[in-house]
Amino acid sequence: MSSSNQIPNLKTLLGRGRGGGLRGRARGGPGASSAGSEAVRDNAVRGTDQDAAGSRVSCVELGYLDDPYAKLFATQPSTRRLPLLNRGSYVRTTAIDTLIDRFLTTPTPGPKQIVSLGAGTDTRYFRLRDKHPNTPLIYHELDFPANAASKLLSIHRSPDLQDALDTSHLSLSLSPPQQSYHSPTYNLHALDLRTLATPDPATLPDLPNLNPTAPTLILSEMCLVYLHAPAVKSILHALTTHYLSPAAPASLVLYEPIRPNDAFGRTMIANLATRNIILPTLTAYPELADQRARLRGYGFVGGGGAVDTGFVWREWVGGEEKERVAGLEMLDEMEELELFLKHYSVCWGWRDGDAEGEQRDVFRRAWAGVKDHDGG
Repeated sequence: MSSSNQIPNLKTLLGRGRGGGLRGRARGGPGASSAGSEAVRDNAVRGTDQDAAGSRVSCVELGYLDDPYAKLFATQPSTRRLPLLNRGSYVRTTAIDTLIDRFLTTPTPGPKQIVSLGAGTDTRYFRLRDKHPNTPLIYHELDFPANAASKLLSIHRSPDLQDALDTSHLSLSLSPPQQSYHSPTYNLHALDLRTLATPDPATLPDLPNLNPTAPTLILSEMCLVYLHAPAVKSILHALTTHYLSPAAPASLVLYEPIRPNDAFGRTMIANLATRNIILPTLTAYPELADQRARLRGYGFVGGGGAVDTGFVWREWVGGEEKERVAGLEMLDEMEELELFLKHYSVCWGWRDGDAEGEQRDVFRRAWAGVKDHDGG
C-alpha cells in the first residue's frame, strides 16, 4: 500500500474564483469503482506512491519542508504542485511528525519501535535518524514487493542513503533485485498487508527484528484506507497480539480522508473511482467520532484523539511558522483550503503496557498536551 495526498482532477473539485465552491456533481458512490479486477486496483494503489513522492519534492523545493532525501526516491520529473496541495502536504507531514517526535522524545528505558504500513517512498526513517540520532529506534516498513524493490533500488543507487543505513557492518547486500532488507535499526518487509488478515496465526509471515515488547507506534498514512474494515481489524489484531506482546504499550496513528457525504466528499470519491481507487474505510468511518470509536474497537482504549487537518493548521502550527509558510507562495483560495483540510484527518489512540515503570504509559505522557477537537 502506498500513500498519496493528491486528489485526482482537483480542479474539478474546487471553484477558481474567490468565492470558491465545488464544480460538477459526483457520479456514483462508494461502490462506483468496484468494476475491474483486484490486480487493476492494486496497480492503481501502487501508482499513488509516486504522486506522494512528487508532492514531497514540490514542498521541499518551495521551502515548506526540510527533507534532503525526498528527491532520492522520486522517479518522475519534478513538477510544482498547486499551492493548495503544497499546503496540504505540509500540514499532513507536520501533524504526523508532531505525534512521532513527542513519542521519540518521551523518556523510556530501552528502544522504541515504529511500524509504518504501506510506506512506499516515505523518507521518515531517514529524517528521524538525523533528527533523533541518540534515540534507540527500530523502524519497520511494510509494503507491496514491487514498491519495496523500487525503494531498495533507490537506496542501492544513492551513497547518501546507504550511509544513512550504516550498512558497513552488515553482510546483507543491497544489490537488486532484492525486495526486503533487515537490520537492527531499519527493516523493509516486502509483503501484501492482506496476508496479515489470515485467521490462522500459523500462516502469518515472519517479520524479522520486530521487538515484541518495545513501545510501538503503528503508522498508517493513507494505507489502511484502501482495505475493507474487517481486513483492517484483522491486520491490526495480528500486529498488536501476534507480533507484539499484548502487554506491550502500542499505538496507532492514522491519516485518512473523512466526511464523504457532502458535495466535496462525493466528488472526491467519484474522481478516485476514475483511477480504479476505492477507499472502504472512508465510508465505514466517515466522521471524527467514528474514527475515535474505531480506534477503541481495535483495542487502543488508553486514550486518543481525532482532528481534521484544518484544526492542525489552526491549533498545532504556531503563529511564527504560519507566517513563514504563508510567505512561501501566493495562496488566494483560502476558502478552498479550509474545505480541503476539513476532509482529511489525523487520529491517534494507544493502549498502556502491563509492565511497571516509564515504559507503561509512554504514549499517555507523550501525547498528554496534544490538542484535540474536544479540547483535550
